[in-house]
Amino acid sequence: MNFKVIIMYDSEYKGYVVDVPSLNGCMSQGKTIDKALENVKDAINGWIYVEKKHKRLDIKEIQELFVGEVTI
Repeated sequence: MNFKVIIMYDSEYKGYVVDVPSLNGCMSQGKTIDKALENVKDAINGWIYVEKKHKRLDIKEIQELFVGEVTI
């Protein structure tokens, strides 16, 4: 299963924060982009596990989400 993610550099943390918009509240971080992406995979698996455990999620309900960028 593929998820779109938003990766942002956090200057206070001096690393990267990754948000998974289609999974409400699912985020992770890492000092490098590679570590942040590795960590967010664990966060996604944990998020899905908890939602299934509490019977709040049917995996078919997760919709495709497009994240874009606009430069002005």
